Amino acid sequence: MLSTQAERLNFSSIVNRTEYPDFLDIQIKSFQDFFQLETKSEERGDEGLYNTFMENFPITDSRNQFVLEFLDYFVDPPRYAIEECIERGLTYSVPLKARLKLYCTDPEHEDFETIVQDVYLGTIPYMTPSGTFCINGAERVVVSQLHRSPGVFFGQSFHANGTKLYSARVIPFKGSWIEFATDINQVMYAYIDRKKKLPVTTLFRAIGFERDKDILEIFDLAEEAKVSKTGLKKYLGRKLAARVLNTWHEDFVDEDTGEVVSIERNEIVLDRDTILDKENIEEILEAGVKTILLHKESNEQGDYAIIHNTLQKDPTNSEKEAVEHIYRQLRNAEPPDEETARGIIDKLFFSDQRYSLGEVGRYRMNKKLGLDIGMDKQVLTKEDIITIIKYLIELINSKAEIDDIDHLSNRRVRTVGEQLSSQFGVGLARMARTIRERMNVRDNEVFTPIDLINAKTLSSVINSFFGTNQLSQFMDQTNPLAEITHKRRLSALGPGGLSRERAGFEVRDVHYTHYGRLCPIETPEGPNIGLISSLSVFAKVNSMGFIETPYRKVTDGVVDIKNEPTYLSAEEEEEKLIAQATVEVDGDGKILHDKVIARMEGDFPVINPNDLHYTDVAPNQISSISASLIPFLEHDDANRALMGSNMMRQAVPLLRVDAPIVGTGLERQVASDSRVLINAEGSGEVLYVDANEIKIRYDRTEDEAKVSFDSDVKTYPLIKFRKTNQGTSINLKPIVVKGDKVNKGQVLCEGYATQQGELALGRNMKVAFMPWKGYNFEDAIVISEKVVREDIFTSIHIDEYSLDVRDTKLGNEELTNDIPNVSEEATKDLDEHGMIRVGAEVKPGDILIGKITPKGESDPTPEEKLLRAIFGDKAGDVKDASLKASPSLHGVVIEKKLFARAVKDKRKRAQDKDDIMALEAQYDRKFDELKDVLVEKLFAIVNGKTAQGIFNDLGEEVLPKGKKFTLKMLNAVDDYAHLVSGKWTTDNHTNKLVADLIHNYKIKENDLQGSLRREKFTISVGDELPAGIIKLAKVYIAKKRKLKVGDKMAGRHGNKGIVARIVRQEDMPFLEDGTPVDIVLNPLGVPSRMNIGQIYETVLGWAGQKLGRKYATPIFDGATIDQINGFTDEAGIPRYGHTYLYDGGTGERFDQPATVGVIYMLKLGHMVDDKMHARSIGPYSLITQQPLGGKAQFGGQRFGEMEVWALEAYGASSTLREILTVKSDDVIGRAKTYESIVKGEPMPDPGLPESFNVLMHELKGLGLDIRLEE
Repeated sequence: MLSTQAERLNFSSIVNRTEYPDFLDIQIKSFQDFFQLETKSEERGDEGLYNTFMENFPITDSRNQFVLEFLDYFVDPPRYAIEECIERGLTYSVPLKARLKLYCTDPEHEDFETIVQDVYLGTIPYMTPSGTFCINGAERVVVSQLHRSPGVFFGQSFHANGTKLYSARVIPFKGSWIEFATDINQVMYAYIDRKKKLPVTTLFRAIGFERDKDILEIFDLAEEAKVSKTGLKKYLGRKLAARVLNTWHEDFVDEDTGEVVSIERNEIVLDRDTILDKENIEEILEAGVKTILLHKESNEQGDYAIIHNTLQKDPTNSEKEAVEHIYRQLRNAEPPDEETARGIIDKLFFSDQRYSLGEVGRYRMNKKLGLDIGMDKQVLTKEDIITIIKYLIELINSKAEIDDIDHLSNRRVRTVGEQLSSQFGVGLARMARTIRERMNVRDNEVFTPIDLINAKTLSSVINSFFGTNQLSQFMDQTNPLAEITHKRRLSALGPGGLSRERAGFEVRDVHYTHYGRLCPIETPEGPNIGLISSLSVFAKVNSMGFIETPYRKVTDGVVDIKNEPTYLSAEEEEEKLIAQATVEVDGDGKILHDKVIARMEGDFPVINPNDLHYTDVAPNQISSISASLIPFLEHDDANRALMGSNMMRQAVPLLRVDAPIVGTGLERQVASDSRVLINAEGSGEVLYVDANEIKIRYDRTEDEAKVSFDSDVKTYPLIKFRKTNQGTSINLKPIVVKGDKVNKGQVLCEGYATQQGELALGRNMKVAFMPWKGYNFEDAIVISEKVVREDIFTSIHIDEYSLDVRDTKLGNEELTNDIPNVSEEATKDLDEHGMIRVGAEVKPGDILIGKITPKGESDPTPEEKLLRAIFGDKAGDVKDASLKASPSLHGVVIEKKLFARAVKDKRKRAQDKDDIMALEAQYDRKFDELKDVLVEKLFAIVNGKTAQGIFNDLGEEVLPKGKKFTLKMLNAVDDYAHLVSGKWTTDNHTNKLVADLIHNYKIKENDLQGSLRREKFTISVGDELPAGIIKLAKVYIAKKRKLKVGDKMAGRHGNKGIVARIVRQEDMPFLEDGTPVDIVLNPLGVPSRMNIGQIYETVLGWAGQKLGRKYATPIFDGATIDQINGFTDEAGIPRYGHTYLYDGGTGERFDQPATVGVIYMLKLGHMVDDKMHARSIGPYSLITQQPLGGKAQFGGQRFGEMEVWALEAYGASSTLREILTVKSDDVIGRAKTYESIVKGEPMPDPGLPESFNVLMHELKGLGLDIRLEE
């Protein structure tokens, strides 16, 4: 057997390894939870799409007469397969339908019947099995976003004078922000939506704590004293906590109505904080008040001084004044009445419609403030506000801690599902608005749900999300690792997140809570560093959006190795002592050391094992997939490891793959989870294999055979040379042969940077670390010619060229090989549609697709008239609009495709009608055949048994109870798809078989209906193409790229370089046994970069090559130097790879030994063929008339400011003048120069550069009258 491969020798010291979760779970599970298609509608929880519908329905009109209620949603199968969508530039989507109920509550409309209808809401992009979305033919990924969790956050800032200011910010899921903050005068203000400022006590009054007494009692700051002459004497010297007011009523006559109105008047007798003396007591008695409020004599008073200060600043005295004051602040207008003013506060923070903390916000709030408010209460409560203020006061008095905003308990992940939910929310809210408007307009007429709904509303929101949102990204598909990493990426950018410019150092930095959750290594270099990160290998996102990581529980120094590990979020991990995974344990899990190093928050105490709470599950728990693929990462500097993990994603899949000799053991899992390869679905035998397909007969149980409609042979088509997003190619080759026995999960093919089911991004190369004639100066690389000759680093790249045929005002464009004014030689490879033949070799300038376009008639000149008279009228009315090969294109045509819309005329329509009828008849026969098979299989299961009464979904009895099953009876049933799967017989096993059989029948029937719909559509519409396009022609060209001087290569340790010289094999340094090395790297690239991992890899790789073994050396738990020495000794090679080399040119031995071994090298996507570029004459910018820049625009090289200085320094004035004028933007000078070169005359004097004229015009635009003096 070919297919199994020797396992790698693993150096890990860990006995009980934890299984990795599915690496694409974060995408696929999130999307499944959003759509919940597998869940019955009554069991769908309040999450995902169902929840979004429930939040927006029912919808009523303004008079509450009509109600539109949501019952359920469902989707139809997609019209096209994923491959078809990619080919035709379409979106892989499913039609979404909702079951809606419309009824009338108004007794006047008696004639209005309740209507239940299925309404089409538009097509929704659907996730492919590999976690991507196919949008307009391109695979895209929705990246998860890391953003601030809703809840309350306490922070501090410093005033310019050095005073500490404290604040509490309540961030909701939806609704207005509210912030409580102190100022330098020790007064506390509430800010609503970050702008309007009011004293906190005003807010207290507005929410029901009307009097000073109520506010002070919240904080237990005041006591009430009854007023009497004797009673007050004992309060002498005490401070008043509230004003003493003299209140009386005055009557006055209203001039308009003549009524006598009584009005309450207040006069302040004594202000707050007055210290009572004898005179004050007299004034209190005279004022006739019943009670006064005094400060309590306790130590707490000082802590709460801020409340008293705020009361002093508070301009209001009652609830009415407070709500009116708040209304004025927020609306900048007088409130019409007290009710409206009170409504504004309720709407802002206490209304379910306008405000929600969400489940997460409520959970965080309860945790932080120690509250016990129900999770269903998602608006703010009075209790929340009071507790926040109390916490803030504790903060001011240094009795509490401020929050760490970068702690992962304060940041959560918005996965695909949640992002889609919020987009659906936006779409449905817009739809609800139009539904309401339509309901209001249709007053007395009868209408249905379909009349109310416009499907475009929802689709346009969803399509703009997938097309333009910052987090919906064109998938990086260079190799399987790049794909899988892109899907596991977390971004702090995007809508509702940070922006690059505003993000400071703290947000980007590694935090101790990232341990096991976010990778500290893998992040881009440049402006996004730290804002975009990768999920660690074991991390999962929990239902609330917090990242969890697994740990093994430790009880009394014994690690629980039998049960599954426990997943903890950053918050649950606080104050836990956690040891490393490599801690030594015996067979029962007892820790063998007296003291172990543990981790607790940001600290590393050495403790007794009995005090431990948990241990890690694996040493690579800390890092992401990319970083976990770097062997000996523990010996590399982190900066270089970062480059290494980023460059592995740029490795181009090679023509001849080779898995690394020294791996980390993760290679197999990455390859299988990337969903690129085909795995066997069960055990069976290979019946047939060729380059395009594999056929396997699976072993099936008797029961499986009874309920299946498929044959037991399954055919797997293999992907051949499919273009990826980045132009690399996916080409799968079988690795099984006819007659092989396969097991479930076994890999059947390889290719696209995988070998034998393992990730294989590069090649194992014999390397020497030594200088070679200066050619490997500054990280350059010297390569042996053998590498090029044997196609070791050859890769295949595919370009797609497409051309639209449009309907223009002057007539239709046309694809043809008959192109005016083009030689026969140039069109020899084109077919009658103008498309180049498959297999043709393409060079720059060749016509790939011939197209002619009608051009507007202009009056012909006499010469043209003469030519037309001689040669006929052909060439005049069309122009050549063919697609030609770009300057650097060399390759072979491997495929061409032509898509066309159906052209409609009378004859064609009649033909279509006949075709559709024939098609329907054909499908009717297929449906009948399918039903016959069902009845046959059903009878085989229930033969001889008695029916138990079978009903359809309308409640009608289809098969009566007590009758024995007969073929005639089963044939008589019309619609098996709508039977309620009840009890068919008294035997449970038989009932389960019948249920499975009918379930499989429904799937088959749906598939048939889907393909019938598709074929009908193809007949009536032709190929579905974007608007305005009649035909779409595509040509695929494959380029075989050998390794060249100028290509970029790299190892896995951030050791990158450019190929500087390809040397004849005989000139390369060789070993004592005569073996020449493949690649020479500069030894100076190692010490300063501190990536010693590459040396370990080189030495172990050589031993592995000699011994014919492959190794897995997991990060932080890899091979030790002693183990490596053991293998080098066994292989009979020098320790540490120290070997004398011989000069290939002279045969002499070099003076010093060098490190030699086998290193794994990658060829990166930055290839010189894509970068080489030269221009003579090309396009110019319209305004400045200077040449454009960049290869894509066929631009020139900019001769910039500093280059001008260089020529000035040399005094090369004529050269400089030429460069700045005739070679750039002196339009007249350019023409004259060309003329003089053609005529062989001396160069003319340059004129004025166009950019000078632009400057003149700009100055004129400023109103300055600029004239050029001659």
